[in-house]
Amino acid sequence: MTYTERSGCGTLAPSDVGSAVQLAGWVDALRDHGDVLFIHLRDRSGIIQVVFSPKFMSPEDCTLADSLRNEFCICVTGRVIRREHNTENPNIGTGVIEVVADTLVVLNRSRALPFSISEKAMVSGAAVGGVETVGEDLRLKYRYLDLRRPTIQGNIIKRHKINKCVRDYLDQQGFIEVETPMLTKSTPEGARDYLVPSRVHPKKFYALPQSPQLFKQLLMVSGLERYYQLARCFRDEDLRPNRQPEFTQLDMEASFIDEEFIYHTTEELIVRMFAVGGIALSAPFPRMTWQEAIDTTGSDSPDIRFGLRLVELTDVLTNTSYGILQQVIKRGGIIKGINIKGQSDRLSKNVLQNEYAKKIVPSFGAKGMTWMRMTGGRLESNIVQFFSDEEQQAIITRLGAHDGDVLVIIADASHARVNKVLGMLRLHMAERLDLIPREVHCPVWVTDFPLFEVHGKNVTSTHHPFTAPDRTDFDPNDKGALAALKSRSYDIVINGEEIGGGSIRINNIDVQHKIFQALGLAEDEIKDKFGFFLRSLRYGAPPHGGLAIGMDRVVSMILGTSSIRDVIAFPKNRSAFCPLTEAPSAVSDKQLAEAGLLEAVGVGWVDGKKVVKFTP
Repeated sequence: MTYTERSGCGTLAPSDVGSAVQLAGWVDALRDHGDVLFIHLRDRSGIIQVVFSPKFMSPEDCTLADSLRNEFCICVTGRVIRREHNTENPNIGTGVIEVVADTLVVLNRSRALPFSISEKAMVSGAAVGGVETVGEDLRLKYRYLDLRRPTIQGNIIKRHKINKCVRDYLDQQGFIEVETPMLTKSTPEGARDYLVPSRVHPKKFYALPQSPQLFKQLLMVSGLERYYQLARCFRDEDLRPNRQPEFTQLDMEASFIDEEFIYHTTEELIVRMFAVGGIALSAPFPRMTWQEAIDTTGSDSPDIRFGLRLVELTDVLTNTSYGILQQVIKRGGIIKGINIKGQSDRLSKNVLQNEYAKKIVPSFGAKGMTWMRMTGGRLESNIVQFFSDEEQQAIITRLGAHDGDVLVIIADASHARVNKVLGMLRLHMAERLDLIPREVHCPVWVTDFPLFEVHGKNVTSTHHPFTAPDRTDFDPNDKGALAALKSRSYDIVINGEEIGGGSIRINNIDVQHKIFQALGLAEDEIKDKFGFFLRSLRYGAPPHGGLAIGMDRVVSMILGTSSIRDVIAFPKNRSAFCPLTEAPSAVSDKQLAEAGLLEAVGVGWVDGKKVVKFTP
């Protein structure tokens, strides 16, 4: 059988009425009316209703049609006709036409399905059973069936179109797509590496790349000037609901540029990507320093779709007689509040005192919470008497309070704790009170991150050690000075979720060496882990910078899926396990021996016999 004349099920239109067609696909659903059988035939392009009737088919083909079941793979030929009035089906794009079959070939049969695949009702107004109650592991075990569902298949197709949009735009901007190695050297980049043993180099290992960071910088040293890649990356991280051990990121790097080039290029790219999903974004995107984000939203990934901004009150309450706050001030602490505007009727005293002050806020890490409400132009609460009229007016003015508003205040000796707790409370209140517009997308750049995180004697990079500092005249041994350094880094955040980030890189070997010293790396460790990269900086490395965007995350956001697993063809589950292939799995002793790993898993050999030394 040939398929040269095959038409797509979803491509047929009223203009095809009267035409002879050949169709091939899967039986999506059946409806038996005695002598006449109706089916939905589905392929990648969509669904069409096919009618099997003894008026138009041989007795043999009619008998064969009676044997059809869901997900049989079939080929039919027939004629396109218009449906009779009042039998149209608005559930499918071809709902005003149907195909009357004259031949049928069953290409392959299907056994009973582990779950329903059909998503379209055959009759207007009829209900369709979905997969909402099907366990995710079962869906992933039979992912090849799950991928037949139009919703999931549509996600994969839309992802392809978004990828194509990326490639087309970056090609227009002079970027070159380059593939970097999958088997590389293990270097400290923040997460654990996945290690790959080498058979030809016993007891030595490759690492799967956490990102192409060093290779893309080497490409800039190589003079390619503008590079990109839809790169596969691997990180052996602790499990989180919306993360995968392997993921795809759009990796970009360019030479002879500054931050403004990155901002402009990325904004235009993101606008185009979201447009593929029918979402209109406006550029340029607003910008916010890291410090401003922390101070006003309590997060370095700020959700700016709604207000509830954090406001400091320490200076207007310096002389307060309220003992709890006075103790915080004496310990060098901070007092901050948010105004939950117009929500007084929805936040009762019981909710504020017994739920938030006694349970929710302590679960966020604070010792307690102070609250007030604005009524008749005055503040009301069980502690308002501890504040002078001047202090009350200062609170009202600073928080912009009006009748019907609820004011929530957190105080602590730790500035970081106040920002964190109030930031979490901000999000909790917004979710509870439905203050977040659901169909709005608000991107924002977060800039000027600290270069280092300093905890006692330990110094770590906030992003990675190749990020350029805002100045180079620093002492790598001065922990105080290191804590004050800012980086030339930037994150792109949409609706409170970081979808990408990057930085201007270090292209001077002396500055790069100082960064490694600040991180406490010994000279032999620097040479061992980064010697090849440092050597490249000696040969006229140009100024350069770049950015990476998490494609799984951003495609999921564009398509509005609840999980990134719904935009990945073959994802792992929440335990980093693949129910389809049952990976990771044990391997044979022969494979372990070839890789020189038998002893590593507790197996040795004595007099030619395998002996288990211990159980790992």
